[in-house]
Amino acid sequence: QIWIFYHAPSVRGRKIFGSADSLQKEGSVWRLGADYATVLHTDADLDLNGVAVPKGDYTLYADLDKGQWKLIVNKTLMSGARHIWGINRDGSTTDDPATEVGRAAMTMGKPGSPVETLKITLSGTGAAKGKMLVEFENVTATVPFTIK
Repeated sequence: QIWIFYHAPSVRGRKIFGSADSLQKEGSVWRLGADYATVLHTDADLDLNGVAVPKGDYTLYADLDKGQWKLIVNKTLMSGARHIWGINRDGSTTDDPATEVGRAAMTMGKPGSPVETLKITLSGTGAAKGKMLVEFENVTATVPFTIK
């Protein structure tokens, strides 16, 4: 089993990506959702576009590197007895590079029409292969994975 748990923010007339006045600036790290950090669970070892991910639970973030996003897979899931929130009081994310499993390059695109509410989907693309698709506002980002 592979699944993702996330809280889905909505655009609600705001500019989310791609400009100086957007909520998520280029070059920033985004918690890939709202409220609590997004969680990836896998019962099998994965290869996420070159990043080896052992079976287990992880938090996901996105490095919004000048329109060439990278999916960040992080080992930190809990802070004491609580799931991590995903964002600090100063607006920075709770991603800690020291606990990252790795960063996987994502393929960027544009949806046919604006996507009001964040959608993250997993789909199969063949024997033991699949992709994760992130759609929000005027952006799509995909990362392939292989089940090891």
